[in-house]
Amino acid sequence: MTQKTSTMSLHRLLTLSLLALNSLILLTASVSIINMVDEKNNANIISETHTWANVLAKNSRHFINSSDANNQHKLKNELRKSITTGLINRVHIYRLNEDGAIEYFSSYNKNHTFPAIGDKIGKISQLRTVHFEEDYIELIVEITDDERLLGYLFIQSSLLEKQAFIKQLIYIALAFLLFTNLVVFAVSTWLFNKITQPMATLIDDVEQISQSKNYQLELASQPYKELDILAKNINILLRRTHKYIDKIIDEQQYSVFQKQALEHRLNTRTEALKESNQELLSTLEKLHEFQGQLVETEKMASLGDMVAGIAHEINTPIGLGVTASSLLADRLHEIKFAFENKTLKSSQLKKFLMDGDENALIILRNLERAANLISSFKKVAVDQSSAESRTFNVNTLINEVLLTLSTKIRTAKIDILINCPDALYINSKPGAINQILINLILNSIHHAFDGIDNGKVTITIAILAGQLHINYKDNGTGIEESMRSKIFEPFTTTKRGSGGSGLGMHLVYNLVTQALDGYITVEEAPTHGVSFDITFPVAIPATEEK
Repeated sequence: MTQKTSTMSLHRLLTLSLLALNSLILLTASVSIINMVDEKNNANIISETHTWANVLAKNSRHFINSSDANNQHKLKNELRKSITTGLINRVHIYRLNEDGAIEYFSSYNKNHTFPAIGDKIGKISQLRTVHFEEDYIELIVEITDDERLLGYLFIQSSLLEKQAFIKQLIYIALAFLLFTNLVVFAVSTWLFNKITQPMATLIDDVEQISQSKNYQLELASQPYKELDILAKNINILLRRTHKYIDKIIDEQQYSVFQKQALEHRLNTRTEALKESNQELLSTLEKLHEFQGQLVETEKMASLGDMVAGIAHEINTPIGLGVTASSLLADRLHEIKFAFENKTLKSSQLKKFLMDGDENALIILRNLERAANLISSFKKVAVDQSSAESRTFNVNTLINEVLLTLSTKIRTAKIDILINCPDALYINSKPGAINQILINLILNSIHHAFDGIDNGKVTITIAILAGQLHINYKDNGTGIEESMRSKIFEPFTTTKRGSGGSGLGMHLVYNLVTQALDGYITVEEAPTHGVSFDITFPVAIPATEEK
């Protein structure tokens, strides 16, 4: 079979060459101008950011120096009033304490729908100079008073306005490029029509022969020598083509036969693929149903772990109470027997009263402990089974979770440190939160402390810009890089042969992102272990509601 090679007309070659030259010149000039404008805008934004940072740092000195308890709130209001430009996204104020420690003091957030960002205390040295990100720049300046360092001010400025201006320049440059290319195209067309009119006539004659398929026709002589030579060669080609018509027809018939056979095979394979796809879709639906059942099983398994722990915890005080009550009953029987036989002595009665008082205290103390354990477990169990929002104390919720897991925590020999304000009340879904904490703690117990004797878990709670921020960190063995990227995927576990289902962290991810409408990220801790950052919006109730 003969193959057709792609050709290009002179008109197209001329047009493309002129368009390419015009585009190259305009694009080079446009890129140079846009780069100059971009550098100039960057310099202006950096200068304005420095100016605002210095002004805001100066205005913050009074609030940091003052001992007024409402200074943080007052400074936040002052920042809202002072910042009149849309350039600034966020401002954080950090105070330097007398012991040299740096702590978060106040902040400004232009848009409260943005997710809260963590403090920048660990990046103070890096952000002394302007640091560029994709859509913003960051800077930290010192807050001083008579050369005495009071703290630091972190400022984040937006680059979106500059980027929008650059986009406008790009659109203008592209529009100008399109306009000039249209002019170039029109000029090249006019030149081609003026110079190549005889060639167009020759092309029309060849097209008529091709459409009629009458290869016995011949082209007329041409006025230009080059075109006349081309016409004579085309006539020779037409005569030879006529001789091979029969051969070409046979080859075409053979090609049609091959095409029909190929279409038949393709249709057969397509039907087979449709059947396979239907089976795969059915299997996938079953897998989704099975995954949902496994997630519910994981919830019940964590509740079962708490039930076993609570049963063990309650067994101890109940046993002590039974022992003390049986001992008290024996002593009472002895006193009764002595009283009835009139052999009761004052020393014997005194000893009975002392022992009775001691046993009664033992019984009361252990029954109160059992009652507290049962009350905590009931609260946690009710929260886990409820998806409704309510107002509650975060610190109390965490302590109830730790109490229900006390047996496992004590068996694993780990220390849990809680950094949470005592009077922090929020309106959210306690069931989702305690389920998240239970799964994170059990995940650390089961995976993080193999071969580690001094296991430690730190849970830090803070409110930032109307959002609750939970940082969960342990000093365990950490997570491998290959596992960290898929830790929230279902059935991901390092202990598949040891009872691990791989659904604990998947359940945590679903609770954070769906039930609480938040974000969760995982990072390696600075020393050892792993760190989870969880952020989700909450409502802060009024003092009366608390």
